[in-house]
Amino acid sequence: MMMPKHVDNTNQTILLVDDNPINLELLKDTLDGLGYRLLEAVDGPSALQIARQELPDLILLDILLPGMNGFEVCRRLREDSAVDEIPVVFLSALDELKDRLRGLELGAVDYISKPFRLEEVIARVNTHLTINRLKKKVQKQRDELESELQQVADTQRSLLLKHLPEISGFRLAVSYETSRYAGGDLFDVLQLADDRWGILIADVEGHSTQAAVLMAMSCALMRSFPGDGSDPGAVLHYLNNQLCKVSDSRMVTVLYAVYDADRRTLKLSRAGHLQPLLYRPSLGVRELFCDGVLPMGLQPYADERIPVEEIRLQTGDHLLFYTDGVIERFNYAGQMYGVERLSEQLAAADAVSPEEMLEQISAHVAAFAAGRPADDDQTLLLATVD
Repeated sequence: MMMPKHVDNTNQTILLVDDNPINLELLKDTLDGLGYRLLEAVDGPSALQIARQELPDLILLDILLPGMNGFEVCRRLREDSAVDEIPVVFLSALDELKDRLRGLELGAVDYISKPFRLEEVIARVNTHLTINRLKKKVQKQRDELESELQQVADTQRSLLLKHLPEISGFRLAVSYETSRYAGGDLFDVLQLADDRWGILIADVEGHSTQAAVLMAMSCALMRSFPGDGSDPGAVLHYLNNQLCKVSDSRMVTVLYAVYDADRRTLKLSRAGHLQPLLYRPSLGVRELFCDGVLPMGLQPYADERIPVEEIRLQTGDHLLFYTDGVIERFNYAGQMYGVERLSEQLAAADAVSPEEMLEQISAHVAAFAAGRPADDDQTLLLATVD
């Protein structure tokens, strides 16, 4: 008999299930010496008990067992989450196609026909143990990767504001949701001099780990701005020049606004970012138009001044800053949520607090998607003027 190439079978356990002692001995003799740990069972109930206790790497299972047959044993294994991943290979003299199909439908991975051909037994056992070993290895690597990604996500979220500041006459609320573990959206609210506040929302291209890293860099750069932060154009100039030094040509859209609580004005500049929405009860919803410059991270800006728009706010105004993941949310019909629906929902929200308004808007977006996963990160920052 031609022996297989050497395989390290250390810690590989096989459960042999057959009520015929001759068959058990033949299987043991065939597999003995190959390094496997062999367990035995002569009926269905004992096979289930041993499988749950020992968690073998492979089960060779006879179909014609007394009482509970092999089909029923396999069915119960697949219904038990503790053992449902253990590969099962049926042993049977049955050669009917319907019997083979039934076994495969119940979750078996293969068949070995009786009388046994010893080379076939060894080959199939080695094959399925190798597949199972590789499957476990891949699962372990995936678990480790998911753990690392979760750590990245946790680190990223630690950079974001834990609590929005309390601003006299200007209430804030935020909704932040990544499409995966970590994302490229960023928001920040900075206290400036003379009762002024800087409001930043940004969106790094993509939503991968690289986007999350660039998002963290953007956050650090924003907080290290050397000026007083009251000139939106100067802030954007600084951010872009710094990002061009570290970016891998991944663009970043940014909108930066300065709210003056004493004058109740808002100055804003934008770099490729979406226009914010303003809801005023007497006028309805409109986009706050502001000429912009190219997204950041591509090339340094020229020396000319970045456009700054200034508006005066009124009691009852609602300002909504958002990223494109919100309006580019799709449903299974291929329809996009869009700015029009977002505007309508902003006007229709009847909650008293900005937090409740965002809950209503987010619920409307989710209902529109109807269970379809988001393709991009979604950030909404809402300000209500009292």
